[in-house]
Amino acid sequence: MQRALTSALRLTRPWRPLQACGYASHGTARDPEIQVRSLAGPDQGITEILMNRPRARNALGNVLVSELLEALAQLRADRQVRVLIFRSGVKGVFCAGADLKEREQMSEVEVGVFVQRLRGLMNEIAAFPTPTIAAMDGFALGGGLELALACDLRVAGQPRKQSVSPDNHQHTWAGTLPSGSLAPAKVWRFEERREGMKKAIDRISTLLTWWLASSAVMGLIETTRGLLPGAGGTQRLPRCLGVALAKELIFTGRRLSGAQAQALGLVNHSVAQNEEGNAAYHRARELAQEILPQASIAVRLGKVAIDRGMEVDIASGMAIEGMCYAQNIPTRDRLEGMAAFREKRPPRFVGE
Repeated sequence: MQRALTSALRLTRPWRPLQACGYASHGTARDPEIQVRSLAGPDQGITEILMNRPRARNALGNVLVSELLEALAQLRADRQVRVLIFRSGVKGVFCAGADLKEREQMSEVEVGVFVQRLRGLMNEIAAFPTPTIAAMDGFALGGGLELALACDLRVAGQPRKQSVSPDNHQHTWAGTLPSGSLAPAKVWRFEERREGMKKAIDRISTLLTWWLASSAVMGLIETTRGLLPGAGGTQRLPRCLGVALAKELIFTGRRLSGAQAQALGLVNHSVAQNEEGNAAYHRARELAQEILPQASIAVRLGKVAIDRGMEVDIASGMAIEGMCYAQNIPTRDRLEGMAAFREKRPPRFVGE
């Protein structure tokens, strides 16, 4: 255990920080399916991985998995990455799960190999040295929820109930009905009425689509497809919610809203969706901003202590905590924290 923990705590040398960029696997000329962006200014230290495979609703295919693995391998070596956010560039969906159309073309051996790679991807996300946040603005089903479960924190968007209330949105469709639309038919010609009602229905449909599209819907739905979760869902969900509840959700393939997920403890925050459909992302970014000022080495070691400690009995977990604490004692940040407390000023941590 000592050797494994020491390896986990080893802080690699930093390399040149990533700027906004994309990845295209296997040297192909296709458009990259993810983009990596390092924020600047007051958000320096926050890095985002944007999944952008619109035609497949961010389904986890070979290319997307390869690009995510490549990005994680580079980012984990960058000490300037303080928080990593996973988000979607496809409105209404975080990640639709595994690419079943692609999997249909695979042999049984190829399926086994791909699922092993997918499981490896989730393990890489879970083992990422800095805090990770999943911003779920839209559907997160099957492998999509497994990806979110591999993250440290999860934020989900939910519908704003007042968004489709006629009282609150009369201005949205008030102008679509012809004047006198409630008058007798003899005053309002049939063609005018039909055209006016068509416009009203289209506008209301658009409102309803917006209202629902970017609201998180999540679930391990594999049993409804003749499958079972294969990328960590059977292990991470019970660790998150408890065995009985995890079994219920997996056995039934039930889908949850953001509010339901928060009530169960599956997500940290559920926020009312905004007009841009990215409310969960903004809340995730606020969380990242709360983490940024803290001592980065202490945060990393805290993550190791929690993650490793959850895998063992409490006595062993206490030993792991002690080893992590010992790693933090010689750091400049610990001394700075003590000095700042004594001098009654904000600390200036440097990550050393």
